[in-house]
Amino acid sequence: MHSDTLLIGPGPLTIEQVVRVARDNAQVALTDDAITRIETARGHVDALAADPKPAYGVSTGFGALAVRHIPPDNRARLQRSLIRSHAAGAGDPVEREVVRALMLLRLRTLASGHTGARPNTARSLAALLNAGIVPVVPEYGSLGCSGDLAPLAAVALALMGEGDVYGPTGDVQPAADALATAGIEPIALAEKEGLALTNGTDGMLGMLALAITDLSRLLDVADLTAAMSVEATLGTDRVFAADLQALRPHPGQATSAANLFALLAGSEIVASHRGPDCPRVQDAYSLRCAPQVHGAARDTLNYARTVAKRELASAIDNPVVLADGRVESNGNFHGAPIAYVLDFLAIPLADVASMAERRTDRLLDVARSHGLPPFLADDPGVDSGHMIAQYTQAGIVSELKRLANPASVDSIPSSAMQEDHVSMGWSAARKLRRAVDGLTTVLAVEYLTAARALDLRDPLTPAPATARAVALLRERVPGPGPDRHLAPEIAEAEDLVRSPALSELVRQATTDTQEGTR
Repeated sequence: MHSDTLLIGPGPLTIEQVVRVARDNAQVALTDDAITRIETARGHVDALAADPKPAYGVSTGFGALAVRHIPPDNRARLQRSLIRSHAAGAGDPVEREVVRALMLLRLRTLASGHTGARPNTARSLAALLNAGIVPVVPEYGSLGCSGDLAPLAAVALALMGEGDVYGPTGDVQPAADALATAGIEPIALAEKEGLALTNGTDGMLGMLALAITDLSRLLDVADLTAAMSVEATLGTDRVFAADLQALRPHPGQATSAANLFALLAGSEIVASHRGPDCPRVQDAYSLRCAPQVHGAARDTLNYARTVAKRELASAIDNPVVLADGRVESNGNFHGAPIAYVLDFLAIPLADVASMAERRTDRLLDVARSHGLPPFLADDPGVDSGHMIAQYTQAGIVSELKRLANPASVDSIPSSAMQEDHVSMGWSAARKLRRAVDGLTTVLAVEYLTAARALDLRDPLTPAPATARAVALLRERVPGPGPDRHLAPEIAEAEDLVRSPALSELVRQATTDTQEGTR
């Protein structure tokens, strides 16, 4: 067993553990307790399978066909048919990390002992993860109720040795070939296992866990780029003081304000206009109100963490096997709790991006930038500077506003009106992923532009923290000068925004400030 192997038992996972497997390729192993619970639940299913009385999911059809009793000699075919028919997705394949996340989360539910799957089926799913085999999962096919059926069916299909997968090196190949190379025997599904492998909200939950991780970093970066813009436009840090923020005691606001205050500590640029001779009374909202907007986004993110934590402790299947042996139908597969919060996160994300774009525009407008050259151009008129970089921001912000429209308010009936209300949670998750990418680019443009503006304030020096941010960028992107091909520089800034380097810088600045006041 590898030293970083994640043990999967009946208990909950954490967001960090999901990311370890989804992105960092951590190995997984089932605990002895998980195997015991799986075996116990399977015993209950086997007893129902032997009973002449029909039991949903064990000896009946599914959905609107649940009224049909299936005789024992047709049940293996029933399971195969379920997976083949439900693997009906279309569109481009979803990202590798999303598929690995949903595989892990389905494995965790199997380990709960509430699905009735066999131990060997759970072990095969773990083996697929450990071999680096990723089923090809098309983007469209899930309505978020009964869970993410089509995406999970694509994974189950691969376990059966059918369909296509990405091999460990990323090449697309038949699942049968990949399993043979890895020494994994294709499974022949038994009673209840088709539902056990497909009836979950694992795709949307996996995407929520990944988005929470990304947004935790991006909101720190937003505080940093805001601080750089405040400094570069000769704004004040006084509005970020703790006693002012305490008058409105939202925890996220306090965090963002503390970050901004710490990031601007020791700035010669800010100090240069701090005094009675400064004619400015107050800064524009995009500067002054950054803690209120970023902080509200932080509080929304904390609510999302609460929902994710509950879901990561949940066992989603229908029907479920209870400890006393009952197998009961339920509605826990409905994705509404996750769908709502996925939609919710898209709203503050769009607003944070909108505010960042407004700050960038101020840096480029000679009428509002307080002494900076038009568009930060080297030779205005000959050079355009960052004029069109702001266009890119504006186009993305407009897209983010569209993506903030909720998917979860929609519902479209399916399965002959048996599934007459669905969550659209998978769709909410897909658009949130696109929105996270958009915010990344918007912040990258502000970072690039604010760094250039701070360089142009020379000989005044920025705060130590914002100077470190500029220095990190200058390792990849040159400072002010005549126009250059700007797209590669935006891409370099994006790479830094995605990395942990800038968020760690923010945390260090806050720590240094706190230690300095003791």
